[in-house]
Amino acid sequence: MQLTAQAVSVRFGGLVAVDQVSIELRRGEILGLIGPNGAGKTTLVNVLSGFQRPQTGAIVIGERECTRLQRHDFPRAGVVRTFQAVRLFRGLTVSENVEIGYVGQGLSRGEARRRAAVSLTELHLADKADRLASGLSYGEERRVGLARALAVNPRFLLLDEPAAGLAAAEAEELRELILHIRSTRGCGVLVIEHNMALVMNLCERIHVLDGGKTIAAGTPSEIRADAGVRRAYLGPEKLQ
Repeated sequence: MQLTAQAVSVRFGGLVAVDQVSIELRRGEILGLIGPNGAGKTTLVNVLSGFQRPQTGAIVIGERECTRLQRHDFPRAGVVRTFQAVRLFRGLTVSENVEIGYVGQGLSRGEARRRAAVSLTELHLADKADRLASGLSYGEERRVGLARALAVNPRFLLLDEPAAGLAAAEAEELRELILHIRSTRGCGVLVIEHNMALVMNLCERIHVLDGGKTIAAGTPSEIRADAGVRRAYLGPEKLQ
């Protein structure tokens, strides 16, 4: 099963944010999406998750054409995304923030609490369950957001800059968590990220955008060797 964008384009007035981009995320793989600021990465993820309808092209989940679905239908179809800005309810506890995701799936409060406890243990947050979200560190906030996204049990998990603002040790912990999520849940994971060390050591394939267009796609070693990627974005110092 796969999540596919087929030749999608998005325009905002005279600005072409995404231009005839095709991309495929398979279940069980980790795919990196990189490019300079303004390349169209977040717009493309918005399209893949139903937050933005493309003017042209199609979104397909498995064998189902989903381009015209409403955004709330995408989680039901197995596609969940996180945001650059973690949107926690800061007056609620960590556990309550995660429970909301399960209650939204129709579970009772008691079952939601039980499953939230399992998720928090999985993401090394069990000791923070009763703490208010307002008292979390930045890295902890990101893990709570990830735990909430996993409540839907997604087939495809789209992460928008999950390592932004994290120290090197926290980014390494995040890498291990993503690998764990992939191995235990079998979901495909797409990662938008500027941390090239994380991308190169995490992803099996990498897709590169520049100016809304695809300029390269391949394995980390192929992307490292691509002269066009170096010119547009990476530079030799970012590939170390």
